[in-house]
Amino acid sequence: MKKRSSVRFGLLAVMIAVLMISFTLFNAGASTIPEDEISAIVNTQTDASQVTSPFIQVANQVRDSVVGVNNYTTSTYYSYFGYGYGGRQSEERESLSGTGSGVVISKYGHVLTNYHVVEDASRLTITIANDESEQEAMLVGYDEELDLAILHVQGLDLDPVPLGDSDQLQVGEWAIVIGNPLGEEFARTLTVGVVSAIDRQVTDTTLDRYGRRTSITNSMIQVDAAINSGNSGGGMFNTLGQLQGVPARKYSSSGLYSASIENIGMCIPINVAKPLIEEVLRSYNTDAKTPSSNNGDTQAAIDSPLHGKPRLGITGVSVPSTTQNRLPLGSLVKKVDAGSPAEEGGILPGDIIVEVDGEITSSMTALTNKLGSYKEGDTIKIKVFRDTNLANQIDSEYIDLSKIGEGEYIDLQVTLRVVDDLNM
Repeated sequence: MKKRSSVRFGLLAVMIAVLMISFTLFNAGASTIPEDEISAIVNTQTDASQVTSPFIQVANQVRDSVVGVNNYTTSTYYSYFGYGYGGRQSEERESLSGTGSGVVISKYGHVLTNYHVVEDASRLTITIANDESEQEAMLVGYDEELDLAILHVQGLDLDPVPLGDSDQLQVGEWAIVIGNPLGEEFARTLTVGVVSAIDRQVTDTTLDRYGRRTSITNSMIQVDAAINSGNSGGGMFNTLGQLQGVPARKYSSSGLYSASIENIGMCIPINVAKPLIEEVLRSYNTDAKTPSSNNGDTQAAIDSPLHGKPRLGITGVSVPSTTQNRLPLGSLVKKVDAGSPAEEGGILPGDIIVEVDGEITSSMTALTNKLGSYKEGDTIKIKVFRDTNLANQIDSEYIDLSKIGEGEYIDLQVTLRVVDDLNM
């Protein structure tokens, strides 16, 4: 038994020796990759000037003209102290309510964005590329129904983008979207898609500037480029670098849509925004370098001494808050005095006065305060909401909202005068 074990051990030793000799011979004959070949694989360069793309050209041309827009709101916070009949003190605090995007459209510092980006702001600022500071911005024009707004930034040193002609858009052409999705962390993000459809009719239910619930249908451009929260107000460009649309919304699988939804975004055509842009530019005072006021006549009336108390000649009440937004907030005219400025100006019983010289008057108190700033002989612009079904109910204790129709807003002119025996 010992002899067999010795033989087996000897054979195993011989086999190990043979394997070791074979491994040594294999390594002795192996070679490595030459250093110059490794260097050729790893140490490469790219000539950026040789890389061509219409998107690169557009990015270089307009990307820095897309800014961030910051919406700050102020809230009142109360703190209580003491026991029983203790006191209460209030403190105003400002907080960042939301962020969006905007595009520089004039060398004078005008920035186009969405109205919903700046809505209800107590203060607005913008941020620009490679600058952590914020610059103060002023709201100088807006159209709530179109969801458009224009800001002015004093001393803004950014090139304006060229405006395109959105009536010439073609389905299938490139749509280049630039904006700040999710805020400054992803500032000046560029996404690319195509124009999926034009003249897409989009209906929204919203409150108008006077607090009345209404349905608004706007024509929009559908694109499949990625649009996310924060892109609102940015730019949708063509391959010429022209601003063709303002990204305003995206569809998602939540809410009314239970089906899976991908890449359906909507942009406001730039041609829709051009009348507002033109209006703001015409009112800009290039000498003063600040936006001119549209309330010059009103301010003059405020500064002038009042001679007597001019009257409209109406009796009215504030629209009750129980109308569930079916009616605008304002002053419901219950009676119009015969021979009064109101009657001569076309105001009728049942009208709701919502605006005077461009200033919203959402209650009788607001209307009274506004009228107190004028003098006899001033001609003022008054906007009223009129619905014949409302006029038929002015003597009722309660307004039957089911009978309220669409109604309409009407612009009137009234020349005030002092008449002692008239009402307001």
